[in-house]
Amino acid sequence: MVTVLIPMHNEEKVASQVLDAILKTDYPYDYLEIIPINDNSTDNTKAILDEYAAQHSIIKPIHRNCPERGKQYGLNDAIKVAQGEIMIVLDADYIPSVSLIRIISLAFEDPKVGAVMGRVIPYNADKNMLTRLSSLERSGGYQVDQQARYDLGLFVQYGGTVGGFRTRTIKEVGGFDPSILAEDTDLTYTLYERGWKVAYANAAECYEETPETWEVRGNQIKRWARGHNQVMFKHFGALFKSKYINFKEKIDGLLLLLVYLLPVLLFWGMVDAIILFYSGDINYLAFAGSIIFMGVYSSFGNFAPFFEIGIGLYLDKRSKEALLLPVMLGTFFFNMWVINVGFWQAVVDRITRRNVTWAKTQRFEQKDAQSEGEVSHDN
Repeated sequence: MVTVLIPMHNEEKVASQVLDAILKTDYPYDYLEIIPINDNSTDNTKAILDEYAAQHSIIKPIHRNCPERGKQYGLNDAIKVAQGEIMIVLDADYIPSVSLIRIISLAFEDPKVGAVMGRVIPYNADKNMLTRLSSLERSGGYQVDQQARYDLGLFVQYGGTVGGFRTRTIKEVGGFDPSILAEDTDLTYTLYERGWKVAYANAAECYEETPETWEVRGNQIKRWARGHNQVMFKHFGALFKSKYINFKEKIDGLLLLLVYLLPVLLFWGMVDAIILFYSGDINYLAFAGSIIFMGVYSSFGNFAPFFEIGIGLYLDKRSKEALLLPVMLGTFFFNMWVINVGFWQAVVDRITRRNVTWAKTQRFEQKDAQSEGEVSHDN
């Protein structure tokens, strides 16, 4: 039995499309249940879910009206009543391919696999320049980064949506930690520390609405950075103490754990370099030499994401879009700034032990799930 969990808060714009897409699955209905989690919605979400539940017995919505709000709380409540041995989580604005549930489920044939991650593809990539650039990041992040981690036996990251996990694994750890915004990254490290593996299924495609304004995109990245650094503080020691993680995995796990700290160090390093440069006599020869050395270093470090994107576009047969790579230098500095903000928020969270609330990303439009379910993507 497979249970699909769909956290929702005021999702009247997209609730129908995700349910319609799931109902087209090629996975047998006799072994499937769908649990939309209506978390304190104030719009028409409840009515939409109840209407679908009346028409389809496999749809079993949960309506939450309680002070404990957020994705983690909703998932924990749903896990208590779900019947599936495998849980697949989808955000409300996602449109799964027909074969997604089947492909993710097959990966659990390996008894060592505790979670599986699928691939995310923006369906509104052509909306504006921001969505086009976000689509490039997704291509490199999944086609290259996640696939390489899986093929090389490194740390594959469960992404919180378009992925699944064994029910018993999450119950063994007492559910998702409500104090951590990045519940997906938290689960990833918890699984590895307990001897489980995370698999990546590139063919398990799901289509998302990527943010269409810089404000919304910035808030999304800020939340990722804040949550990821919360996980860094929580798992830094446990990563090295675990007897189930080999040396190679520990090194890669450390690099992944620090991925939202490095932009902070880079930002303040640049600020420090500028101050030092103008605080003394300018030696242009030394300055030129430093630029060369920094360029060589960056080609293997800071520019690595651009190489990933280029390879991802080639694999996706979208090579012409590589012409946008120079434009991504602007997003590089934008991301670096908002990640800084998210990092310091995580530091304050750690010091004050304050409660944090998971905030969903703003939705923009409703997509025709009927047509999107037929979209194919070269791998």
